[in-house]
Amino acid sequence: MPWFVKIEEGIVDRPTFDRYVPAHKAFVKELISKGHEARTGYWSCFGGGMLLFKASSMEEAKNIVAQDPLVQNGCVHYQLYEWKIVVE
Repeated sequence: MPWFVKIEEGIVDRPTFDRYVPAHKAFVKELISKGHEARTGYWSCFGGGMLLFKASSMEEAKNIVAQDPLVQNGCVHYQLYEWKIVVE
């Protein structure tokens, strides 16, 4: 399965964002249990982060991202890319 990257920027205040972090973490754990090898994290220097995961297609990747609680609750703007690995 190809890798996909959701690069995101937070667009709400910290208390609002933090309200949805536990649901986001549960969402990522569910992706891992389904074989998507997901990883999530944030940038240490400014507001935003990244979700890295495998999906069978861009269509599936878009559907996955649409289920992210941070997206569903309007906490982030994001870009979604297929990541082409050149060295493994």
